Amino acid sequence: MVRLNPYYYPYYRATSWRDILTLLQQSLYAEEMVCSMSSELFHIPETKDLKGNAEMHSHLVPASYHRVTAVGCAHRLVNGEQRQSIIATMAACIVNAENQDKMVREGLKTMEENAGPEYKAFISLIIRWQDQAENYLSQAKEALRTMGVSFPSDGSGPENGGQPVQY
Repeated sequence: MVRLNPYYYPYYRATSWRDILTLLQQSLYAEEMVCSMSSELFHIPETKDLKGNAEMHSHLVPASYHRVTAVGCAHRLVNGEQRQSIIATMAACIVNAENQDKMVREGLKTMEENAGPEYKAFISLIIRWQDQAENYLSQAKEALRTMGVSFPSDGSGPENGGQPVQY
């Protein structure tokens, strides 16, 4: 498993499905840290009812689902499957994760504003992990664009009947 430093964002040009998989796995790993750390706050008496955490989790759960699905699609492509529907699913999930990330970020901001001083640094670290999750997802999206994949616009994912196109 790739272990990441939350302060370092390497960038490289992806040229294969394996490169896309690596970027998506890095985004998912950072998301795992966001999930773990923010969920821990529910189990600390002083932060169990921290304003913004429950609201943030209502978007973190679907954001995580979409990252997991995108990683699964990338695994399938690395392993030789070639259907356009796999690429369409991955592209739609990236867009859906990005949309959920916007609301996750709002919840994290609310949490940071409402946390006691002893928890501000911890929440700041969660935000840095979220930055990393978004950064790697963005790199994967950009790399896919260079490979000829286009993306559905906001709200036009598969659940709304939209499909990305590959040229």
